[in-house]
Amino acid sequence: MNNLVEKMLQGDRRSTARIITLIENDAPEKREILKQIYPYTGRAHVVGITGSPGAGKSSLVDELTREIRGEGLKVGIIAVDPTSPFSGGALLGDRIRMQEHATDRGVFIRSMGTRGNLGGLAEATRDAIRVLDAFGCEVILVETVGVGQSELDIMHHADTTLVVLTPQAGDHIQTIKAGIMEIADIFVINKADLDGTGKMVTDIEAMLDMSTPASGWRPPVLTTIALDHRGIPELWATIKEHRAWRKDNRVETTKEKVRRELAEIIQHQLTHLINRDLDRHYQNLIERVAARQLDPYSAAMEVIKKSWKGGLMQ
Repeated sequence: MNNLVEKMLQGDRRSTARIITLIENDAPEKREILKQIYPYTGRAHVVGITGSPGAGKSSLVDELTREIRGEGLKVGIIAVDPTSPFSGGALLGDRIRMQEHATDRGVFIRSMGTRGNLGGLAEATRDAIRVLDAFGCEVILVETVGVGQSELDIMHHADTTLVVLTPQAGDHIQTIKAGIMEIADIFVINKADLDGTGKMVTDIEAMLDMSTPASGWRPPVLTTIALDHRGIPELWATIKEHRAWRKDNRVETTKEKVRRELAEIIQHQLTHLINRDLDRHYQNLIERVAARQLDPYSAAMEVIKKSWKGGLMQ
């Protein structure tokens, strides 16, 4: 395992891919791997790209990658795809997307299935970001499946979040419904050659006028035509501007991010351990609740008390 991590830190792509696979599969080696690579993380700028299906997110990622590579920066791409109900793997996969960059040694592309996770953001996404960070990627682009209330946690994974919209798709209504105003650092209206672009820009600007950003950063509204690379240089410049702004204003300290991550990991581990203990030790309790001999809240407290006294983490 040490050899695998060492090769990854030296830039070996195959080792990097193997490590991400181990993390996705929640392999026993996962914790030790993440422990070893942690000191080498925290350097990459993570850009989350979310938006309605059909908004052209993949094309935008493709062109944005080309622009970033023009500066000689190493790029990591995590494309979170729907999960196949048969194999459990990503349905789309990197073979049919971003073909031009597939042979570029300065670009690492990885498709990840949602594994049924609500909102489409894979639970292993955060750890995969960390692997690509340690691998030496200076910019990591995370493209999500779609946008919705349950996927708003992309803002907790990304340093800069792009919300991609399209004219004539009712996206301005969806924007209000999904609460996207709160997560967007930059609004990108893609396919800006379609009718209705101007009205959409006006509508979003009007909504921004009615709210005061808690962070102090007012999300710019940019227009792009990804297939023609139009607006992409301006988009990359705005991402860099936001990165500089975050640094100058110390938005979300490292301690706050660590606190959130610890809470997520603890919650996940406790859920796993309690489910394990329910199956192992509490069948009688489950039967009593099912027979209406005990209410679920009392049963839950009994499990918590016994697990805590017995050493839940064992």
